[in-house]
This record gives sequence, C-alpha cells and structure tokens, in this order.
Amino acid sequence: LSLGQQGRKTPLRTSSYRPRRAPDSRCEPDTMADVHEVEASDGVRFSWNVWPSTRLEATRMVVPLGCLYTPLKPIENLPVLPYEPIVCKGPCPSILNPYCRIDFRAKIWICPFCFQRNHFPTHYAEISEQNLPAELIPTYTTIEYALPRQKAGPPVMLWVVDTCMVEDELHAVRDSLEQALSLLPEGTLVGLITFGTTVQIHELGYEHCTKSYVFRGTKEPNAQQLSDLLGLRPQGRRGQAPDPRGAAGQEGRQGASRFLLPISECEFALSTILSELQKDPWPTEATERPLRCTGAAVSTAVALLEAACPQQGGRVMLFVGGPATVGPGLVVGRELVDPLRSHHDLEKETGNTKHVKKALKHYAAVAKRAAAASHVVDIFACALDQCGIMEMRALTSTTGGYLVMAESFQNNVFKESWRKVLARDPGTGDLQMAFNTSLEVLTSAELKVCGAIGNLFSLQKKSTSVAETEIGIGNTCAWGAGSLDSDTTVALYFEVTNQQGSTPQQQPAGGQRYIQLLTSYQHASGQHRLRVTTLAHTYAETSNLHEIARGFDQEAAAVLMGRIAVHKTLTEEPFDILRWIDRMLIRLVAKFADYRKDDPASFRLSSHFSIYPQFMFHLRRSDFLQVFGNSPDETAFFRWSLMRENTTSSLIMIQPTLLAYSFSGPPVPVLLDVTSIGADRILLLDTFFHVVVFSGETIASWRKQGYHEQPGHENFRELLHAPKEDAAEIMRGRFPTPMYIECDQNGSQARFLLSKLNPSVTHNTNQTQGSEVIFTDDVSLQVFMDHLKRLAVQS
Repeated sequence: LSLGQQGRKTPLRTSSYRPRRAPDSRCEPDTMADVHEVEASDGVRFSWNVWPSTRLEATRMVVPLGCLYTPLKPIENLPVLPYEPIVCKGPCPSILNPYCRIDFRAKIWICPFCFQRNHFPTHYAEISEQNLPAELIPTYTTIEYALPRQKAGPPVMLWVVDTCMVEDELHAVRDSLEQALSLLPEGTLVGLITFGTTVQIHELGYEHCTKSYVFRGTKEPNAQQLSDLLGLRPQGRRGQAPDPRGAAGQEGRQGASRFLLPISECEFALSTILSELQKDPWPTEATERPLRCTGAAVSTAVALLEAACPQQGGRVMLFVGGPATVGPGLVVGRELVDPLRSHHDLEKETGNTKHVKKALKHYAAVAKRAAAASHVVDIFACALDQCGIMEMRALTSTTGGYLVMAESFQNNVFKESWRKVLARDPGTGDLQMAFNTSLEVLTSAELKVCGAIGNLFSLQKKSTSVAETEIGIGNTCAWGAGSLDSDTTVALYFEVTNQQGSTPQQQPAGGQRYIQLLTSYQHASGQHRLRVTTLAHTYAETSNLHEIARGFDQEAAAVLMGRIAVHKTLTEEPFDILRWIDRMLIRLVAKFADYRKDDPASFRLSSHFSIYPQFMFHLRRSDFLQVFGNSPDETAFFRWSLMRENTTSSLIMIQPTLLAYSFSGPPVPVLLDVTSIGADRILLLDTFFHVVVFSGETIASWRKQGYHEQPGHENFRELLHAPKEDAAEIMRGRFPTPMYIECDQNGSQARFLLSKLNPSVTHNTNQTQGSEVIFTDDVSLQVFMDHLKRLAVQS
C-alpha cells in the first residue's frame, strides 16, 4: 500500500525505501511449534493468530480476540540497551521497532501505528541496511531499555505478624523470618509490625532496648496521622515524595529510618525482637476466638509505607493464622458459636455474612491506597480454619501481591514458597521481582483494546486505542501493579473496529495489524527499565473461514475464556456463568465444525478445534466455578492463581495432567479418566495445587508387604521411586509450592484423584469386573460431547 493511500502527503524516495518486518513465521504460526516459539521469544500467546478483517466477522468468531502476555518472561539473549528509547512524535507514544518503515538516505522512520514521519537522532547517523541498531533487527521484536535515570531506593519489606497463633505456629514464623535475614540482600530495608488485640510498630533503630508504638486495634490511622504520631516527615499530598534537598526531607529520612532499616544495620535488633516475640497476652475464654485486628494492622502498615517511602518499591508481608475478630475488616464475631461464612451463606445471604460487605469495602480501600503508592501486599495465611482471604482478596489482586495458603506455618507448602519469594538472581544477587510496574497497550487504527484481566488495576489512561466494549478492567489502555515477577501473566482482549466495506482503513487480505506492549518497572537493583514488545499479525478475508481457523490456539483460547468466567464470578451467579460457557461453546463449534443439518453422526471438528470442548468440559467442573466442598477462602485462592499464571500452568489448573508408571515401560501420559486406574500401575496427578502419587491396589499391597525392601525386587523399588522423583521436580519449579499427597486405591485420600477424573464409569453405568467406579451424578465427557453435537447441528 502506497504512503499516499495511508494519508501521507509526501512519499519517500523509492530507491531507499525499505520496510522492516520480522520473519513470517512470527506473524503466521501454522503449527503449535510456531506458537510456542513466539511465546518463548515474546512471552505472548494469542487466541487467534490470523485475525478477521471486519468487526462483524470478529463477533462471529465467538471466542474473543485476545492474548496472554507475560511482561517479564525470561527471554534468551534479550538485548538490554543502556539508553532512552526513540519515541514517535505523533499522537501515539510508540517506540522504534522492527516493523517501522525506514528511509536510510533521509534518516527517517515511519511509525506503523500513526504513520508519523520521525527523524532519527544525530547519534543514529551511521545506520544503514547493513548497520542496524538493535531496535530494528527483525528478530528483536522484544527489547529492553535500562533507562539512564537516578536509581530508586532499595526494596522495602514490612513484615506484619499475627501474634494470636499458638506457640508452635509463632515459633515457625519466627524461624522463617530469621531465615529471611540471611537470604535477603543486605541493603534491603525491613520493618516489623506485630498485632493481636493491638497493633505494635517496632522501632528497630532504638539501640538501648526493644521499643514499640502501640495503637488500638479498633481504629486505623491514616498516613498523615501516623506520620505525626511517629515523628515522621510532614507530608503534603499523599503519594508525593518530599524534596530530598529540603529540611523536611532530611527529617523524614531520619524519622523513617527508625522503623525501616537496612538488614546490615538492624539484623541484631530484629533478631532480638523476634526471639522475644510472644503470644498475644490478652485473655481469651475457651468459648471465644482471640481478638485479632488484622484489618487495622494492614491499614497501619500501608500508612507507614505511604508516609515513609511513597512511589518506592515496597511490600507489606502479612503473616496471619486466623480470621479478624475486632476492628475494621473483621470477618467473624468473637464467639465460637458464630460460624464463619460458607458458600451457602453467601448464596442465601444468611446472618453469617453480616460482616462481609463492610470487610470487602475496607480491604478494597486499603488496596487502593497501596496501589496508588506503588506498594504491594502479600498474604501468607496458614491455619486449619479460614483466615478471611475472600474478604482480603483485593489486597493481592489489586496490588499484584503473593497469596500463599497452607494448613500450618510448619508445613512444607509455606516454607518452600517463602524461600521462593526470597529467591535471588544467581548472576546479580538481586531479588527476582520488579516493583512499581505499569503496562500500556498501543494498537493499529483497526484494533482497540477492550480491557485486561489479571492481578492489576486501571491507570485510567484514555487514548484512541481504547474500545467502547469493556472486558475485565476496561476503558483504559494502561494498567498498573505494585509488583511483577517472571510468572505474572496478563490477559488482554481486543476488538476489530473495521466495519464491512469501510475502504479507508480496510487493507487487502494478508496485510498486518500491529500491537505494542510497553512495560515499565523498577528493577530490584533500583534501576528503571522499559520492556517493549511489538507484534504483527496477518488478517484474512471475511469469507475465508479456513484461514482464520488455521490460526486458532485452543490452549490460549481456553485460558482466556477461563479468565473471563472467573472475572464474571465477581458479579454473576455460577449457574449463569456455566450457561454462558455452554452457549459460547455451542456457537463456536456450530460455526467451525463440519456437519449436515440435524445429523449429529456427521459432526466433525478439525484438529485446530478438537480438544477445545474438552477444556471447556473440565473448566465447568473446576474449582473455579464449582464451589462444593471448598471454603470461600479456598475458592478465592484458586481464582487468584488462575489470574496470574501463564498458559501452561493455567491449563494444568483447568485440565490436570496424569502420568502412568508401570513395569511395561517408561511413564506415559494417560487420559484423565477413571478407566486409567489400574491395580498394577502408579498414577501421578498434577492439578497445580496438589501433586498426587496414587498407587493401584496391587502395587499398594506389595509395598505394604515390604517387597521393595527385599533383594531381587530392585525394579519394584525403582517403580515406587520414579513418580516421587518426578513429583519433587514438579514442586521445585512451582509457586506457590503445591501440596504433596501419597494415597492408595480405595483409601480415603484417593478422593483427590477421583474428584478430577472424567466419570466415564459410575454406579449408574454397566461397569466391567474390577474397574474403578466413581459415585457421582456428574455427566461424563462422552455424554457432554453427545449433547454438544446434537445442539450444534440442530436447525
């Protein structure tokens, strides 16, 4: 297409005109290998890799056009450039990328988003087709800039510890925090707040003895009040850093350094306080819960960081062992006769939910304050009972914090997850996390961004890239998060704005549309960085369904639909969401399957769509939408996990993986079906949250008789050991660390496996002798597919 048709008045000289673009394989993934290659190089998975050319056709595709983007995905040979990027001077703030059109003679580049002509800076005078800067090399569609700006301060970690736990639990928390002192970089600023009936802010900089400021647990001071009470700097507008050259700035640093000190300076004082930490002394009757002011403690911690280090990377790390029973954000009354709310209570709005709305409102307000100051709230909740995670979910989902849930602080789930949080880069020694992050999306004129779904918040930034349709957090082109790590993944949704027959924007089939993703963040070293990912995709003729179908990514589409379904749970009933999933699936297969009207036997799905109905079947049965048997806290934890993980991990949550180990050969993947259970095999189930090693009846019997300990049975010993080794490998590379379960066929813990299997054999079917039976009224995958075929082909 000539530049004159693009709206430019003066075309470039054709003798030096060279469009720059990445290799075709990156734009048109024909196979899953190509999709995974793009994911490895750019951290992106699209639901549709060939896009429709009109808005009407995009609507008919049923599954939204979207992508799963991992902003900080480790990319091999990622170039890090030590200078400021070149930004387009037109209406869009796009950055120089391989898809820009270059006039090497005139030293001009044309933005692919707004078609603005931009002159290269003088230090780019030597560029040529043989001498390209890194930004224009076709394979560098993702690039990172280490911005030459003043470094931010070191990371801040404010530990907020619940002292209402039993002694063993409190001792386990103390050990974990003391361990952290040796794992964290010495320059990391740390602080300590403990709470029970009251909130205590410990002054680590006081040398003569342990000293703390005590606040009532029934009230929460704001940042200004806390600043005055603790003798911190006088603060103007909230979230605005003081002038470091002024007297107020000098006093502020001295005041804040009494409570937030580098580990190298406060290690002895902090160790002393932790060793003397005791259970909350407030008396509690046997019929009462302890007075626990979690809401006031979290609010006070956020206020301290607001006053001491606004817009600096900081984390409030909450260690809690039970529900809040007093003060703002209380979850349940103090009397044990008052039960914690269940899903049934929430559905029927019984008297047990009287505190829910106030608690949700309180924690949402605290999360909003933390997000505005670029701080993060992490929750480590370990108890046999619920801790109020459902009410506190906004703290982690808004700020991008971690959420770890376990039965005890002595449990391996918490201990291993805690070590992974504190993991450091082996090369630089910095923490493997980013702070004060933002993500901005730029699109071609034919595309608009509908919204994002993930653990982030809206920055309320408007642009021509914003769509009228809203999916998830919409009406903006930029989102923020207090923190990101290498696993954090955001779901972005787009819409095509071309109308049928709109010639000014419509281009011939095979043309490209562009998306640029700008992620700015503060590195753990304090350095400011910007990662730029520029993507281009082809789009097909409206009538060419085969070409569009060829670019369908079933895995990414299933996760994108799963995120929409989970986001809908905030405002809609689960039954309505299940009906919505069913309708969308029926519409999709009715459009892309081959069949004769009213003839289910003729129904055929191509390989591009063949396993998508299976994903939807397991999504309907997953713990994200089926709440039976789970507490509200567990459901909130499951949904939080889906909102942050990448495509592969999310698919494991939706449809767990199952491996079979036997004497007949190496381990093999088997169907997630009850028929996969065998008396002479071991199964390894990975649900992301649990790793289950399930021994068949014969294997369990041999093990109990000790055959693996006898000489001559080395093969049996190796068979028992192999799934445990693989399970340990799975758990090493996952956060949060999953629960490990060993169980036998017909044992009580076998329910962890049976609940995830397709119930193809139940008490209502004709089972064969010796086959495992699942006692359930749920339909099997075969019945589900039969109904789907019948509904899809009907006139």
